[in-house]
This record gives sequence, structure tokens and C-alpha cells, in this order.
Amino acid sequence: MSNDKSPAARGIIRAALPIDSNHAIIKSGSIIAVGTLTSRILGFIRDVILAKILGTGLKADAFFVATKIPNLFRDLVGEGATNSSVVPVLSEYMVKKDRQEFWDFVNVILIWAMMALSLITILGMIFVDPIVRLIAPGFMANSEKFYLTVKLTRLVFPYLILIGLTAYSMAILYAFKSFAAPAFSPCLLNVAMIIGAPLSVRFLEEPVYGLAISVLVGGVLQLLAQQPAVLKTGMRLKIPTTLKHPGAFQVGRLFLPRLFGSGVYQATVLLDTFCASLASIVGPGGVSAIYYANRIIQLPMGVFSVALASAVLPTMAGFASTNDMEKFKKTLVFSLENIFFIMFPTSIIILLLSVPLIRVLFQRGQFDEYSTAITAGSLLSYCLGLFSFGAIKIMVTAFHAMQDTRTPVKVAAVCLVINAVLNFILMWPLKVSGIALASSIAATIDFLILFHFMDKKLGGLNSGLRIFIFKVLVATAVTGISVYLVWHFWTDGETIKLFVIGTMGFVIYGLMCLWLKVEQAHHIWRWLFPILQQPTSN
Repeated sequence: MSNDKSPAARGIIRAALPIDSNHAIIKSGSIIAVGTLTSRILGFIRDVILAKILGTGLKADAFFVATKIPNLFRDLVGEGATNSSVVPVLSEYMVKKDRQEFWDFVNVILIWAMMALSLITILGMIFVDPIVRLIAPGFMANSEKFYLTVKLTRLVFPYLILIGLTAYSMAILYAFKSFAAPAFSPCLLNVAMIIGAPLSVRFLEEPVYGLAISVLVGGVLQLLAQQPAVLKTGMRLKIPTTLKHPGAFQVGRLFLPRLFGSGVYQATVLLDTFCASLASIVGPGGVSAIYYANRIIQLPMGVFSVALASAVLPTMAGFASTNDMEKFKKTLVFSLENIFFIMFPTSIIILLLSVPLIRVLFQRGQFDEYSTAITAGSLLSYCLGLFSFGAIKIMVTAFHAMQDTRTPVKVAAVCLVINAVLNFILMWPLKVSGIALASSIAATIDFLILFHFMDKKLGGLNSGLRIFIFKVLVATAVTGISVYLVWHFWTDGETIKLFVIGTMGFVIYGLMCLWLKVEQAHHIWRWLFPILQQPTSN
């Protein structure tokens, strides 16, 4: 085949070439962030409805474990696989290969994905009983909870096929730096559940089965929502003549370490679920408390960390493929600074307001004062590691962009052991909050080790970063003190009080960052008040 590239192929390459512009990354990240924010808001509405219907009781624990199981495999062969192994190779093919080779590779990978997803789903539905016993052994003490979990898990397992194919469609769009459809399609799952929940209560004797069906409907809608954008890229399904494609082998080489790494990550999730299911130690409702607290943490994580990591992956992969490591380093530091800038104040504000936040959001119906107490305790513990959870997303993305999937796996394996030890130490005195605290401590260690290795690999990442962190920590401390004092002086109107003081906290943080000359704060100031930046005429 000739190395000369057609005009259409050159167009594809130009679309894929990395753009040396932080503005372009922020623009892409903003699209994903807006979509994610919309999805998270809808998700909160969904969770408020679920909390009212299910609370933190038997059916809630069963439903959340049932939906967790296919989602464990989702990271294995879905978003996790595409981000670590498919997107970097797609980006490389976009730059170095012609159009026909690129689309041949895409079709081969999609066939492999469909086979893997179908096989895992069939096996999961067959062996669902031992899977539930392994993940939530505490449920076996209550036969009703156990068998309800088994039935629900078998019902929702096909969601894995739907969301896995959605993830591979998203990978194609990411390679073309098309972010709108991937950003907004998750909203459809929440819409399906928001509509499905009241319908289930109205028409079904056991509404929890209707909720499970709503998950499947949401999966179908997410997959369909990607297809118009995918077709616009020029994608056409074509049965490949052979599955022995060099790109597939390259993906496989990257995927095998990621497979183990995902196994390590999922083992951490399973470990938390395992411990939270031991009601005799942590008390009843532990699985549900972890779920609701994690949902709150996932809002800033999804809107900022996941959005920025998704937006920056194709760009960093492009820099790595052309061996422009100076731009790679600058992009990585830029991304970490933005994560710290957002996560530090968010952590302290949520931490200080965790109890009223949970009470305002969820305490109604089956979600009582006990549910609020255990969920708020878990949320507080998660807040301590929020900056690490966010930064890990960026660091792992950087390693994957360099097609290094081994280092994050090795670090994650070490931190899994740390997390396990801390779980069994902290769950006794701190109950379910100890499980969340163990995750935060292990995540912080994980980030520090990843940073150390990347720092050595790139020959230094600390230029200006330490000073930046010091400044945002000072601003965060002032914010925390202010929020704490104002909250205790204000005595009534909890919902309004929560909104006003939370907003006030971010305003104080922004003003402190302006005073400390933090670049991100000045960018936001210029964006909010452009007229103040214009020179005045004499």
C-alpha cells in the first residue's frame, strides 16, 4: 500500500494532530464538564428519588450491589480499556496511517469488543449466584436480601454489553476530538431511571425490578445516542476479513497489564463492598451509605477530573507519539494545577457541610436520621482524599498516553494491599466511615507514588507546582475557617443557609487566590468580568 495519503486522509490526520494550546484542552474539557455536570444533576435527582423509595434498607443494598457488578466489568472492558489501550493506539493510527488502515483497525477492535462483552455477560448471568456470594458475603445472613440481589443482578447484567459498546463508540469520537455526544449521552441513563422510578412505584408490586429495567433502557439510549456522531466521522461497519490485525495486537499488548490493573481496582471496590456488607461490624445500611456518599464525591470528580482527563488524553497521546515530551510535561502540570485548584476548596466545603448536605439532599421517606449519619460520615472521610482521587485520573491518563499501562498497575497493586489492611483496621472503630477513610489514605499514597515515577520519567515536574500548591492550600485554609465560623453564627433556614454559605466559600477562595496571584483565578476573573480588562480611554 502506498504511503501517500489522500486529501481525506490528511484531513483525518489534521483532526488528530495534537494542539499545543491549553485553551483547546480547556475548551474540550469544558464540553465534557458541562455534559457531565448535566448528567450529575440528573443523577442527584435520580438518587433523591431512589433514597425516598429505597432508603438504606434491604432493597437498596440489593439494588446497589446488583448494579455494581456489571459496572465492575464495565471498567474492565469498557471505559477503562478504551482509555488505556484503544484511544492511544487510535491516536497513533490517525497520525501515522491512512484512512483505510484506520477504519480497518476500528472494525477489528469493535468485533473483538462485541465478542468479549457477550462472553462476559453470558458467563456472568450463569454464575451470578457465586459472584454475589463473593462480593457481598454479608448478604447470606439474610436470605431475602441475597436472593433479591441475585435476581436483580441477572436482570441488569446485559447492561454491560450496551455500555461497553457505548464506550468503544466514545473512543472513536475521542480520537476525532469530538466530545459532545460522549459528554451528554450519560444523561440518558439518569433520565430513564427518573422516569422509570415513579412508573415502577405506580404499576409494579416490587418497584425495584422496574428500576433494574430502567437501567437497561438507559443503556440502549446511551448507545443509540453515540451513533449519529460516529457516522459523521465516516465510520461504516464492515466485517473484517481477519481479526489478526497488528493494531489489535498492539491494543492487546497494552490491554493485558490494564486487565490486571482493572482487576486490582475492582478488587478495591469489591473489598469495600465486602466490608460494608458486614452489618455485624459496620452496622446496617453500609453498602447504601457508601453508594450515596460516593455519588456526591463523583460530582466534582466527573465534572472536573474525568472531564479533563478525557479531554487531555488524545492531546497527550499525540505529544507522546511525536516524542514532544516538553509539551507533554507542560500539559500534565497544567492539568494537575487545574485539578488541585478545584479539588482543594471543594473538599473542605463539602467536609464541613457534610451532615446538612446529606440531610437536605436525601433525608425523606425511607432515608431517616440514621441514614443521614452514616452517609455523612462516609462523605467526610471521602473528602479527605478527593484531591488524590482527581489527581490519580490525570496521572494514570499520562502513563496511558505514553502507552505505559504497567506502572499504574504495579502502584495500584501496592495500594490495594494498603487499602485492605486499613479497611480491616479502621472499620472496627469508625464503622462504615473507616472504609471510606481507608480509600482516601490509599488513594493519596497512590497519587504520590505515581507522581514520583512520572517525575523521574520526565526529568522533573515540580517546576512551579510546589508554590502553586502552597498558595491554594493557604486559600483553602482561609475558606475553611470562614465557612466554619459563618455556619455556626447562622442559626436557621438550613437549605438556604447551605446554598449561601457553600457559595460564599467558593467566592472567598476565589478572592484569596486572586490576592495570591494564582493564574487560574485571574483567568476566571477575566472571563467573568471582561469589561474590567479593557483599557479606559482618556
